[in-house]
Parts: sequence; structure tokens; C-alpha cells
Amino acid sequence: MAKITEYSKEELLALKKELETEYDKYVKANLSLDMSRGKPAPTQLDITNGLLASLEEYTTEAGLDARNYGVLDGIPEMKKIFSDLTGIEEKNIIVGGNSSLNLMYDSFTRLFLFGALGSTPWCKLDKVKFLCPAPGYDRHFAICEDLGVEMITVPMLQDGPDMDVVEELAAKDDSIKGIWCVPLYSNPQGICYSDETVKRLASMKTAASDFRIFWDNAYGVHPIFEEVSLLNIFDEAKKSGNEDRIMYFFSTSKITFPGAGVAMMAASDANIKEIKSHMTIQTIGHDKLNQLRHVKYFKTAENVKAHMAKLAEELKPKFSLVLEKLDKELKDTGLANWCSPKGGYFIALDTLDGCAKETVRLAKEAGVVMTGAGATFPYQKDPKDSNIRIAPTYPSVDELSQAIELFCLCVKLAGVNKLLESK
Repeated sequence: MAKITEYSKEELLALKKELETEYDKYVKANLSLDMSRGKPAPTQLDITNGLLASLEEYTTEAGLDARNYGVLDGIPEMKKIFSDLTGIEEKNIIVGGNSSLNLMYDSFTRLFLFGALGSTPWCKLDKVKFLCPAPGYDRHFAICEDLGVEMITVPMLQDGPDMDVVEELAAKDDSIKGIWCVPLYSNPQGICYSDETVKRLASMKTAASDFRIFWDNAYGVHPIFEEVSLLNIFDEAKKSGNEDRIMYFFSTSKITFPGAGVAMMAASDANIKEIKSHMTIQTIGHDKLNQLRHVKYFKTAENVKAHMAKLAEELKPKFSLVLEKLDKELKDTGLANWCSPKGGYFIALDTLDGCAKETVRLAKEAGVVMTGAGATFPYQKDPKDSNIRIAPTYPSVDELSQAIELFCLCVKLAGVNKLLESK
């Protein structure tokens, strides 16, 4: 396809008429499709249905009755599986409930209420700031906004956040208390942090002694097209004496059932001790029956990885379809560019500047709900109004085909209208 950004005004007007005619057909079709969030499809969830029948007994290997009170930080068998998946020692792991987001929110609020290892509680400071690589995960940004933390946007590069910017900001301002990171198959771009990025994050100088890296490895075992290895950030942080800096999160939400999975966090010895001192007041323990159910179903980390290979085969046709449609409809038009992720849950597309909100609006008017434009940036404000997160997982292949064709049409129509403004 010719580069539409180089069309004359007359050519753009003619194309606009064609696109509007095609768009009207979609509007009249009364579609109702949802690509707004990264929800697993029922067919994906069905792959894990054996988990529901996996619990025939309720005692752990040590004879603990999982129906009763006790075990604050998780049963040893669940810790072992998480340890083998993440390369983190079992003693540094706390097993929570079903939600890693819950663990992240709790960790943030503990720092606000109690501080970190003797430092001043963040609630007593005049200003608390956080570095937010963007495009990024909207729920991370929502935690900051909810607690009144000032967010500083950091550009994402192909190997992770722009470390020159991160290092400069963190070194000069002690009110900057941390950074959000989704290090593998990031949300939404599918970026994988390079070894150099991990090393620089682990070793960099920070003005704040209580600087924390919130390491949300949500897609740590989610390859689709290619498995990518991630350097162990704890190992790297220990080399610089910065092991207290890392707050690590992981869950089975996209491995088993999002509403009934198992989450974990990991931290240094000192942090774990401090976290448990507060947890023992907050709870007597999380759902051990669900932990045991996962243990009985998977048994080993290797079986989890085999399970993820099945999920990859379920997701691959959907991601391939989206990428093929984008390539067919938008390649070389000059109206958009996008990532080709190796795994994870999303595909990120950038429209012409000033076109993301209009593209999402047009899609919604024709019956396809997308993630809100701006959601991938702090305060939901994309400075270029260009980034859109595509979530291919929930619709069926047929529904997804319709939805992405309409989406491409909306990208073109919004782009043509934007180009005409300057003619």
C-alpha cells in the first residue's frame, strides 16, 4: 500500500470517502466485541479445568491440615514450585492469595505507613515520586494515583526503560522512591529487559536509601513465539549490596484461573522479616487449599512450563492473526507502527500523533471496545495521543478477525482526518 502520509489533499479526500462508506457498513452490522482487557478466553481457561478436580486430600507433605489456620507465608510445596520457576530461594518467598496486584498494593501501603527497614514512612514525607516507564501497566499507575504519589514518565526503549533517564533522575532526587518494572514481555509492548538493563537497575546509585524496584514479572513464563531468558535481578542486586531494593511479584493469574490463582512476592531476608511482622497482624494466612490444589495439579515447575506451552498454542493463532492483519492493512501507510511481541498478553500500536483517542472512539461507535487511549501512561495522559493497547486473548478467532479489521479501518480513518487538518 502506498504511503498515505504522502497523499495530496484530493487523494486524501477520495480515500476518506471510501473509508467512511466501509465504516458505515460496520456500524450497521451492530457488532459487540470486547478487546479492552487481557482476559483469558473460555477455551483458554478450559485447558486448566483439571485443576478443579485436583484436590482429593487436604494435607501437605508435612501433614499440615490445609483446611485450618496457620502458615502465614505459604505452604512449602507451593514455595518450591515458585522458587523453581523464578530462581529465587524459598526463604525469600511469601505466598499470598490470588492477586499479585493485591500484594503490590499492600507493599506500597506498608512503605507509606511504616517505612522500609527504619526509614521514614512515606506518608510523613512532603513528596513521594515514582518512576513510571511508559507505555506501561495502568493498574501500577492507579496505585500511585490512589496514594498521591507523583508519577514521572520514563520512555521505554527496545531493551527496557531508558536507563540514562532512570539513572539521572534516581541519583539526584531523594523524593524519588522507586520504579515500576514489567521486565519480561512487558504490558503493553512485549519488551524484554536486556541483561544490561537489569544490571544497571540493580547497581545504580539512588539518592533515596529506601529506593524500591517493584519488579512485576507478571508474564515471566508466558512465551508465545519465542522464549526469552531474564537475568535474575536478586543475583545482580546482591553484587552491589542492593538486595533490599527489590520487591518481586509473580502469580498464576494468567497460568490457571485469574480469579482463583496463587500470587507470590519475594524480597531480601531483611525485607521478608519486616513484611512478616506486619502480615502476622494483618492475616493468619492465605488460602492453603488453593495453594495445595495448584501443587497437586502441577507437582513441578517443569509441568507448569509444559502447561504454558499448551497455552502458547492456544494464543499463537490469535496473535498471528492480529499481526498479519496489521501488516496487510497498515504496513507502509505511514499511519501506524506496532510491536511484534515474542510473548505476553498484548500488542501495542502507535497511531499518528493525535489519533489514538479518535481511533478508539470510532471503534467503540462501531461496536468494538478497546482499552482507553491514554491508559498506558501516568494520569491517563499520553503526551502524543498515539498509543493503543490491543488485547487479542478474549475474543474467538472469528470475532477477533472482525474486530481487528474494523480497528485497522478506524486507524486509517482517524489518520486521514488528521492529515486533512494540515492540508
